[in-house]
Amino acid sequence: MAFKPLHDRVLVKRVESDEKTKGGLIIPDSAKEKPAEGEVVAVGEGARKDSGELIAPSVKAGDRILFGKWSGTEVTVEGTEMLIMKESDILGIIA
Repeated sequence: MAFKPLHDRVLVKRVESDEKTKGGLIIPDSAKEKPAEGEVVAVGEGARKDSGELIAPSVKAGDRILFGKWSGTEVTVEGTEMLIMKESDILGIIA
């Protein structure tokens, strides 16, 4: 990939949600919400303290994460829709 986020930003690819509910009902596209789960594609080098010291990011490429519903900025990279967000917008890593 030719795109690398800067500072404490993270490039995330959304993970597609299920098309059926647990009860077996099919969810139409018009009723689906955008998933708040994704996979980290690329990570910047990290934020800097006031002293100039680098704070390493807590996530790495390949991590599955949860993020807020309105987090990030939608972009298209190499024909794929992705999100760029600050690391602080990430709620957690899915183990």
